[in-house]
Parts: sequence; structure tokens; C-alpha cells
Amino acid sequence: MRKIILFNLITLDGFFAGPNGELDWHNVDDEFNKFAIEQLGQIDTLIFGRVTYELMAGFWPTEQGKKDDPAVAEAMNSLPKIVYSKTLDKLEWENCTLRTEIDPEEINSLKSQLGKTIAIFGSANLAASFIKLGLIDEFRLLLNPVALGEGRPLFREPLKLRLLKTREFKNGNVLISYQPV
Repeated sequence: MRKIILFNLITLDGFFAGPNGELDWHNVDDEFNKFAIEQLGQIDTLIFGRVTYELMAGFWPTEQGKKDDPAVAEAMNSLPKIVYSKTLDKLEWENCTLRTEIDPEEINSLKSQLGKTIAIFGSANLAASFIKLGLIDEFRLLLNPVALGEGRPLFREPLKLRLLKTREFKNGNVLISYQPV
């Protein structure tokens, strides 16, 4: 059975974004980029909420996105994507399917199909709904060595997790993988 992972960069104080959605604190480098390519190689379906979709669709299909990181751009552009939004009418980015509601039966059917991992990148609001429905099988959190003091929290409700593994990066980031208890 396939699993759904949630991958997000977070701060030491648990924020996925600054108070106004800022992401300028992300601590990324060549080692992170190599990791991102490795991780994308394990994934065959991406899931986004509207805000993350608009950020990703506004960068990866562009000439700048393709120039900045051709391998990641190729994966991001070619992988099938499911976008959840109640406000979007159509999707311009290739290989996207629009959904207005989360259907747990549809998600579990997708998980039961043969294939690789399904990933939610960013999309904290959507992730909160998936968490409530018990649809996330693994949390991959890239802990950045920064504290913002205020921002948008990734988790809004108590959640018990079991540590699966950790990985240290030379720049001070730590990848922490958990599964729900």
C-alpha cells in the first residue's frame, strides 16, 4: 500500500511560514537540492492546496524555474498533481487534477493502487484537514535552525507521533521523520 507523506520546512518554534506567509528563512543549499531530487524520485503523485499550488505553478514551469534547478523542475512539472481548492475554476499547470473536497474513500483508493509515495508539499491548511481525517502516514519535517518568534504554525491541534528517523545536514537543518501513533 502506498503512503502519503507531508513534507514541510519548519522553524525551531514550529512555524511553516512567517506571520505574512514569508518563506525567506528557508535554509537551502546544494545538499538540500540533492535531497529534494532524491525525495522526488520516491514520489509519483503530488498533492497541493491552492496557495502552494499557486506558488509552485508560478515558478517551476517558468524559464527561471527550469534554469535554477532543471532536475527538480522536470519532476515537478511532469508528476501528476492533485490540487484541492474551492475557489479555483481551472488549473494552468500541466498534469493537474482539481478537487473541491477531500474524499477519504478516493484518497484510500489512491493509496491502495500500485505506485510510489504520494506527497503533500507545504499546504498547511490542506494538511490540517488530511491530519484530522487520519490520511497522513508520515511526517517529514525539515527543521531549520531559526526561530521566528511568530508565524503560521504547522500543527494546530495535539498530535502524537513516533520517531522513524533523523538526518542531519551540514547547514544545520535536521530532517525528522515521524509517523502518527
